[in-house]
Amino acid sequence: MRTSNPIFSRWGAARDAGPAGAYARRPVGATVGGPPEGDHPTNPYAPSAGTGTRAGGAAVTMDDVVVRTATTLGTVALAAVLSWLLLPVDEANVGRSYGIAFGAALVAFALSMVQTLRQTPSPALILGYAASEGFFLGVLSSTVSTYIAPGVVVQAVLGTFAVSAGVLIAYRMRWIRVTRRFAGFLAAAATGFLLLLIADALFSAFGAGNGLGFHSGGLGIAFGALGVLLGAGFLAMDLRQVEDAVAYGAPREEAWLAAFGLTLTLVWIYLEVLRVLTIFHSDN
Repeated sequence: MRTSNPIFSRWGAARDAGPAGAYARRPVGATVGGPPEGDHPTNPYAPSAGTGTRAGGAAVTMDDVVVRTATTLGTVALAAVLSWLLLPVDEANVGRSYGIAFGAALVAFALSMVQTLRQTPSPALILGYAASEGFFLGVLSSTVSTYIAPGVVVQAVLGTFAVSAGVLIAYRMRWIRVTRRFAGFLAAAATGFLLLLIADALFSAFGAGNGLGFHSGGLGIAFGALGVLLGAGFLAMDLRQVEDAVAYGAPREEAWLAAFGLTLTLVWIYLEVLRVLTIFHSDN
């Protein structure tokens, strides 16, 4: 199984190569620290695997992932707050603020692509992405709060926390089973979702001001809710990937990749929650 989050692809690819199938379910309460039951017997991070990543290096732990993720998300939050305060979106400064936000979005995209293509994680790239993403989110959130739906940003943050906590609880209780079928369905749904987004953007750019109707009304709320559900599914996949990386004893630096991937997913969820709440407030 492969997550849509590209930084987890090495973990997924290594397990997919196993003849026994990498996604046999681990029993509830099983101890993390050894290969999951039913997985292939070859540890993809062992020195014999030819990667050399484990030679003389410490293995990743869940604490490593938590600390790196907190650092990355903290950078996003700090940059968002600074951009909100330093880049006002009033009439006198809106052009400058939008220009900086657009540039930050491009930088965030470029850094994320560079990190995705790298064979090893780079904390500098990941934190640079987090800072750039934060500046973009800060200006976007300030604009929405100022001109469209005052107070909606706090609701969106709380909604993101609620969705994330719900997924974490459901995953830990094994109410969500991350299987090959789950991943395949999620990949198909995400592909359709992204194609609709592209079509909507094209219709908006070439004359249809409201695009496909995803910017308002019940259809817009439903489309945004679908985006939130997809983000929740990706978060469950990311949690499984992290759990398996710890179980296989992946090298410690992989914690930065986990932090990067989780941040990407949480930003997705925040944006979709913000979309739903903005449309709801606008329609009322």
